[in-house]
Amino acid sequence: MKMNAYIAGIGMTSFGNHLDKTLKALAGEAIQAALDDAGMDKSLLQAAWMANAAASVVQGQVMIPGEVVLRSMGIGRIPVINVENACASGATAFQQACAMVSAGLYDVVLACGSEKLFHEDRVRAMGAFAGAIDVEEEGGTLKILEMLSLAAKEPIATDVGVNRSVFMDIYSLMTRKHMKKYGSTKEHFAMVSAKNSFHGSLNPLAQFQKVLTVEEVLASRTIIEPLTLTMCSPIGDGAAAVILVSERKARELGLRNPVRVMASALATGWDWEHENDNVGTLASDLAYEAAGIGPQDISCVELHDASAPSEIMAYEYLGLCRPGEGAKLIESGATRIGGRLPVNTSGGLLRKGHPIAATGCAQIVELTKQLQGRAERRQIEHARIGMAHNAGGLIGMDAASTVVTILRREG
Repeated sequence: MKMNAYIAGIGMTSFGNHLDKTLKALAGEAIQAALDDAGMDKSLLQAAWMANAAASVVQGQVMIPGEVVLRSMGIGRIPVINVENACASGATAFQQACAMVSAGLYDVVLACGSEKLFHEDRVRAMGAFAGAIDVEEEGGTLKILEMLSLAAKEPIATDVGVNRSVFMDIYSLMTRKHMKKYGSTKEHFAMVSAKNSFHGSLNPLAQFQKVLTVEEVLASRTIIEPLTLTMCSPIGDGAAAVILVSERKARELGLRNPVRVMASALATGWDWEHENDNVGTLASDLAYEAAGIGPQDISCVELHDASAPSEIMAYEYLGLCRPGEGAKLIESGATRIGGRLPVNTSGGLLRKGHPIAATGCAQIVELTKQLQGRAERRQIEHARIGMAHNAGGLIGMDAASTVVTILRREG
């Protein structure tokens, strides 16, 4: 969908273990930071899209998490839309907020994603992930794994979901299929984790800030072959927020170094039996077309590296390289800061962390910083156009939902 909305302010908490903070406190911190960044009072907000995916399972807060957060900040009266769309919740809230501003219905809106996954009872967080599939489908998770096992010609683990998210079993089968088809290796995946650890070491808000070598990634504890611990995104707590304004309001505010939302496509899969029918490709194609650009025009990317192999696969279905050449792309150093197309300069989900609903908005925060020259030690040169890719859930052999957004620095 073609968009015409401007980013007036961004805010984000650190990601990590925040057992000492409430969901309201985390979301409130990010929202206030975004308001301060915009130089704007909360009274100017006309509507809010509030993303959260797991509070109903982890905290027991159902139905009105957005209103609860905003009321605690003294924000009321305005329409509040609660958004739940698996790991794509934050990006979906942002996409819908952009659509309403672009349609001319509002001049100033808020998009926020917040999540608390750390809990004394770890089973609660794992339960949230387990529900991000079609639980009414006969066979449930086992059916999905059987489909993936057949496609990969690899066996299903005998301890599915034991001491790990079931999604790691899913990523494992997807990865082994890619390895067989294209020759990608465990070393290639370790390169992704090592790269993102370097990027994360430059991000003071990242959950993990230690630089890892390829050898250290390979030597870390095996979760499920071929994935080691440092090839898997961690659970986490955190929040991120974005203030969006109309073109008219942007002119009125006199935004300096403005970042415009050119396009944002929200898509769901349509034929999960065929590997070429990929929802990531669908969403990115829609976004490229709406923005009137191609992959060659992108300066930097924040993509959904829920596992290290996921980043390599995303290179391919987002059109950043040809199918089967993702391993060559990571080998070349092109996706590292200093390369021709830096990917996940924030550290990505692997190192910045992955508080489910906060991730999509956090990607927008990082890209905005890069496009405005505010990324400090991890700043890339000549950043003009950024792309965010956020995926969530699973139906059949593909993500249930994916959002791809394209931003451009104006002027």
